[in-house]
Amino acid sequence: MYGAQLIEALRRRAAELRSAGQPGAAVLTQGLQLEFFGAGGERMRAAGCEIIVDAKDLAVVGITEVLSRLPKILGLYRKLIRSADEKRPALAVVIDAPAFNWRVARQMGKRGIPVVYYVCPQFWAWRQGRAKLLRKYVNKALVIFPFEEKFYRDRGVDATFVGHPLADLPAPAITREAYAAENQLDSAKQWITLMPGSRRKEVRMNLPTILEAADRLAADRLAADRLAAVRLAKDRLGGGYEFLLPVARTLDVSFIKELIATPTETRQAASLQENIHFVPEALPALYHSRAGIVASGTATVEAAIMGTPFVMVYRVSALTYALGKPRVKVPFFAMVNLIAEEEVVPELVQHKFTVENIVTEMNKIIPDGEPRARMIERLATVKARLQGSRGGAHPSERAAEIILKQISLE
Repeated sequence: MYGAQLIEALRRRAAELRSAGQPGAAVLTQGLQLEFFGAGGERMRAAGCEIIVDAKDLAVVGITEVLSRLPKILGLYRKLIRSADEKRPALAVVIDAPAFNWRVARQMGKRGIPVVYYVCPQFWAWRQGRAKLLRKYVNKALVIFPFEEKFYRDRGVDATFVGHPLADLPAPAITREAYAAENQLDSAKQWITLMPGSRRKEVRMNLPTILEAADRLAADRLAADRLAAVRLAKDRLGGGYEFLLPVARTLDVSFIKELIATPTETRQAASLQENIHFVPEALPALYHSRAGIVASGTATVEAAIMGTPFVMVYRVSALTYALGKPRVKVPFFAMVNLIAEEEVVPELVQHKFTVENIVTEMNKIIPDGEPRARMIERLATVKARLQGSRGGAHPSERAAEIILKQISLE
């Protein structure tokens, strides 16, 4: 998403500079047309980028998982560098994916190609000493979280906070009723969005427990309805739960369905299937949902921006956790909590990621009351901090302006 947004913003800004004949656009006004190639997915391809390496092939998570895929990743890395040697770009923009991209940045630096890092590595969370890699190999760092600018500047990196690319997303225009009709949902029920992650490995680690928690929530709601001897006819959103599962573009629906159809020791595969609805986009699902169970990552930012109360969950392999936990240098795992500098959403990580804990926390934020209202209020504060003070410009537009200046300076 970030790459496609940036490409489109670069094209728009370059066209504006050419038409206005502004200073600093010399290389553009002399007839240079922007062309893009690199690592990315379908959105970047659609934006006009020649895809040398498919981002799906780099979508691994965790120390042990990276080691198992290392030969293939190294092959893709060499393929991208060979392409850069052939094409000789005026500038390299690397986006996120630090394990892969700082090596790309190093090779570009050796070749005299200036490097801009957009969506910088989260070295502030662990391995803080690696910030020196950016100082050595990156000409400009464009950061998307407000506290990152100071962190990197204090370590000698030329960093600028441009705002988070998702912070200005408007509320989805589709109404709840239209969304229900489009996705065969019951608008009289409360919806809960399940977001287990965007990589196969993390989905395998996260989804089974999320499904068990959803089973428990649904069973508890049904039992409460029966105990009351009514179907909550007077409740505007009564009558039980439906669970929405947006499928990330990096995953296949068949893979998710296979996991759902696989029974566990505590869950019958068929028990929940009729209540799970696959939906194509995360944002409308979050916006119209009562709450969410969301794996750590970008999805937590999306939930915050949509103002949807949620519980953050995450699990990695025992070895990955044992190796990584002592190196974590921040007080929170959830990005929302880091931005707020307090616990806005509960963090159920590793051994705390249990069905009982999920159900307990969800039952605090699903019903109306002080816990739900407090979380919604604090999520709005997080969204405001992500937007920053940019004079109305979208983060990708500000990033594009800085990148084009870097080209004109060379």
